[in-house]
Amino acid sequence: MKTKPKIPDKEFDTVKTFREIKEKIAKDLTGMTFEQIKAYLKANSIKFQEQ
Repeated sequence: MKTKPKIPDKEFDTVKTFREIKEKIAKDLTGMTFEQIKAYLKANSIKFQEQ
């Protein structure tokens, strides 16, 4: 009978990290108007800062 090789613990869990980021952004945007959301994204987005 073969046994499955043990998978080492991940140093970086992509899914967990992006879930935390998504939840933080959702919490930050709660209750904001469209204009406030645009300003938030402009202040916190690399893509917007390059323009």
